[in-house]
Amino acid sequence: MCKYRNIVRKVAVVGSGTMGTGIAALLSGAGFPVLLLDIVPSELTDKERELGLSLEDSTVRNRIVNDNLLKIQQSNAGVFYAKHDVELITTGNLEDDFDQLASVDWVIEAIVENIEVKRNFFAALDNIRPLRQIVSTNTSGLPINELSRGRSDDFRQNFLGAHFFNPPRYMELLEIIPGVDTTVELVEFFCTYISKRLGKKSVLCKDTPSFIANRIGLANNFWRIGYAIENGYTIEEVDSIAGTLMGYPSTAVFRLMDLVGLDVACMIGSNINQVLPSDAAGIKYDSPFGRIVTALVERNWIGNKTKIGFYKQVLADDGTKQFWPLDFESMEHSGPSSVYFKSINAIRKIDNLGDRLRTWINYKDRASDYVWNTLAFLFSYVSARAEEISNDLSSIDDAMRWGYMMAAGPFEIWDMLGVADTIGRMETDGYTVAPWVKKMVHDENTGFYRNRDGYKEQYDWKTCGYVSLPLMYSSINVNIISEDRVKLDGNEDATLFDTGDGVLQLEFHSKANTIGQEVINMTQAALNYMDDSSKILGLIIGNQGKMFSAGANIDSLVRMSRNDENDISVNQFIIGFQNILQQIRYSTKPVVAAPFNITFGGAAEIVLASSRVVAHVEMRMGLVEVGVGLVPAGGGCKEILRRFVNPHMLVPNADHIPFVRNAFETIFSSKVTNSAYDAKAIRFIGLDDRIVVDKDRLLEEAKSEVLHLSKSNYAPPRFEKIYVGGRDMFALIRTDLYQMCEANHITSYDLVVGEKLGWILSGGDISVSQWVDEQYILDLERLVFSELIGLEKTVDRIDYTLKTGKRLKN
Repeated sequence: MCKYRNIVRKVAVVGSGTMGTGIAALLSGAGFPVLLLDIVPSELTDKERELGLSLEDSTVRNRIVNDNLLKIQQSNAGVFYAKHDVELITTGNLEDDFDQLASVDWVIEAIVENIEVKRNFFAALDNIRPLRQIVSTNTSGLPINELSRGRSDDFRQNFLGAHFFNPPRYMELLEIIPGVDTTVELVEFFCTYISKRLGKKSVLCKDTPSFIANRIGLANNFWRIGYAIENGYTIEEVDSIAGTLMGYPSTAVFRLMDLVGLDVACMIGSNINQVLPSDAAGIKYDSPFGRIVTALVERNWIGNKTKIGFYKQVLADDGTKQFWPLDFESMEHSGPSSVYFKSINAIRKIDNLGDRLRTWINYKDRASDYVWNTLAFLFSYVSARAEEISNDLSSIDDAMRWGYMMAAGPFEIWDMLGVADTIGRMETDGYTVAPWVKKMVHDENTGFYRNRDGYKEQYDWKTCGYVSLPLMYSSINVNIISEDRVKLDGNEDATLFDTGDGVLQLEFHSKANTIGQEVINMTQAALNYMDDSSKILGLIIGNQGKMFSAGANIDSLVRMSRNDENDISVNQFIIGFQNILQQIRYSTKPVVAAPFNITFGGAAEIVLASSRVVAHVEMRMGLVEVGVGLVPAGGGCKEILRRFVNPHMLVPNADHIPFVRNAFETIFSSKVTNSAYDAKAIRFIGLDDRIVVDKDRLLEEAKSEVLHLSKSNYAPPRFEKIYVGGRDMFALIRTDLYQMCEANHITSYDLVVGEKLGWILSGGDISVSQWVDEQYILDLERLVFSELIGLEKTVDRIDYTLKTGKRLKN
């Protein structure tokens, strides 16, 4: 348990640039009140002059911070978990509001990456800060000890580097860099409480240039680009090789550099070059890569921010966005072209990363040469730098997985290829291997990691033996469900596990975790198993894959609708799905859904039916059926009416029209939430439902919720009727739709689908507003869904979406 006495209640972020506002948004989403400060403008804008304002007006003095905050609110970057998070942010400037910094528990510095500017700020802060106030810097690589040099003892003891990665909301890594005087308690506080509260995974770094992730990441990327330029690879060839197939993110090499920004990469690379001129993480401006990147920055071709860098964003004649790659010889961008390598075609279908890379590096073509040489460099570099930048191997691997989104860290990949098997080839090809690695192999230690008595251990270069992984919050496997569960039943699309303590887990593992007949069968088996055993307390529905579920398997449903010889019809499938969800809703034992990432259509209906929801904060939930020409048919329409309309109609003389319109718009627009907080705000999940910021804890937290509900004498909800508006409500919806169609806001087929949806939400052929049974709405859902899925334009929409992932506006 952390012994640090400070409790963070309020935070200040100084600097409202991209990182500063992103950090402020993350903190406000975690529930912290935030003071966001920036400098006072030195000049008026033309608009301010026209309004007769002066540099002394408050609107001018706070213009920079307010404009930056407004910019991220209006962007499509999804910086905030929910729109109302911004209400926790108070803005100000560093002259009028500087003294307010003394009122917060934690000051985060995120100003310009200039050591003297930062030192001057810390000197001024040290004069007003209270004792034990926490101060951190978000520097991407400046020395922590130098930044705090000359400050008071209390400042240095309560100061550290806490380096967030961009964008702060989405990137998991938080690098913690203590100074020589930083207290152990403060480091523990950040590696436990702060990391957990913000949903980050912390890595402890030494105070060396650019710390761990950027030091290795930049060296790796600079070398991969340099190797490509010097060996005649095109940008498209490299990005087709060095992306997901190699275990890197899909941005690969050149798309990643455009995303980071060549100006940012050059700034960090130049800083490293000044202090470590021989290091590969520094930019050598007399190299082929250095000359090209200099030319790009001089032209302001710095990547995604200017829509031109290694790639140029171009709108094609059909309105689609294209990315034209740069030709290194002409320094001009040209249209995209196809790339083919025989080795890529041979290894593409090998699922396991280690098997894929082992096969690939033994192939003989230019793609395999690139894979081998770039991996050999990476292995050589991390072996040479490990002792300098890190306390252990796992910190390096964690930093690269969490900060650069690699599928596995460098030492983990090296283990996959076989350390002893690769050393000879590396040295033959001119890549050095650090002495400690050679000693490890010489002593017959075959890998950097090993499993001993069920626990993972790592090689320690200091003791020349194996030690346990560090017992930090971020490094332990808190999701004990994955280790302790026992398989009870399963089929090709779903499996039922016993996780212990009387809690079952139902896991989907079909393609995109879609819901078909096999999933329904296993869900029924899970419910039966739960009901038949007095020892079973409840059920979790969740998995550890890439998404909760993309919804119903509509491809299978289309085939059902076209083939009369199927064992089950669409109508029967819908009845079965509805029955299962009603059983979940009224189960006498708690069923807890653990959704995350994509939770669409039928998957959203599972969440809506569950006793309680424990959602990961990054959840994209929506009833998206209208987008493919269908309507929710697993109780989605019924549940939206129950949640959006019913509560208001319990008030005497309430007007149902605006609430039904809201329900209709939510489904008709295929609204998808930006986060779990957004889902709670619009009532997709309830006020009692929980939101978890650390995905690794999601299933364990869901299990805890099952146990809590069971111990709290859980009882299912009472049966509830649904309020519908009848014929007059349907007429209003039809009028709204016709007006949208006349204004070309929707297509003629959107009108058809919209009328069907409006008919359901109005109560079908009911003439007057009234309360109806749930089954009545379910029957309407089923009737409309079965009709729409047989229509040609719906099938066209489904086919187009399955092929492209996009929506067809037919």
